[in-house]
Amino acid sequence: MNELKFSRRKFIECSFGTVVGATTAAMLQNNTSAEVKKMGRIKQSVCWWCFVRGEVKPEKLIKEAAAIGFASIEMGPQQYWDMIREHGMRIAIVSGHGTLTDGLNRKENHPRIEQELLKNIELAAKYEIPSLIVFSGNRRGISDEEGIDNTVEGLLRVVKAAEEKGVTLCLELLNSKYDHKDYQCDRTWWGVEVCKRVNSPRVKLLYDIYHMQIMEGDLINTIRQNIKFIGHFHTAGVPGRRDIDEEQEINYRAVMRAIAETGYDGYVGHEFIPKGDPIQALKKAFEICNV
Repeated sequence: MNELKFSRRKFIECSFGTVVGATTAAMLQNNTSAEVKKMGRIKQSVCWWCFVRGEVKPEKLIKEAAAIGFASIEMGPQQYWDMIREHGMRIAIVSGHGTLTDGLNRKENHPRIEQELLKNIELAAKYEIPSLIVFSGNRRGISDEEGIDNTVEGLLRVVKAAEEKGVTLCLELLNSKYDHKDYQCDRTWWGVEVCKRVNSPRVKLLYDIYHMQIMEGDLINTIRQNIKFIGHFHTAGVPGRRDIDEEQEINYRAVMRAIAETGYDGYVGHEFIPKGDPIQALKKAFEICNV
């Protein structure tokens, strides 16, 4: 568990501000309608850091993900963005600032995060990346109300720029029970309250299904009731953050049907650590979520 947590956090800190070379308009339009049809009602995405491992090198992941029919590879490092686009896929989301534990819930972090977000909002708009991930940070003794107030204040510093550029800031929901101890935005109501107070269509939640199953359960009802506040989804199996197969407790096919029935038109990114061959795990995940 600690190894998995370190890998994701380290990846965020190392790659949040990366950029890519120029990409042509033709490449941006190369996400063909045939691929969208193949994917059904859910646009599926691959979280880079989970699947580039072992014999699966970056070039292989990109080629295989495109062949399977994925619409996006997200959170990839800069030197591979052109290749992702050339294979007809998009980049659904990247990290907007470089620290998960030191986030928006503390005012002393606001000047740094503001500068990071303003820079990355510009980059996201330039490369037509629809969303950036933002983090509440760890509590460190801050009450829920103070944390909400501070997070809202931090987001208000950049929300106008996000609105002008059409980039959505997605506040990520994470579990504080196992993977991200002391993280503050660990329940849906907390994130929703932030969204309500900012009151912008460009501030939403990254609803991580794995994390919220651990913290709350009641996934389908919660998603239905709060879909207007959700800008992105992540998946992983519970327990263990492994494949989303029949050996874990979430019925992902039912959850995907419920998401599709809301009319949600964003992306669902697979962020699980494969137990075996990463490409085979992606193929199975694609089939499960292809509703």
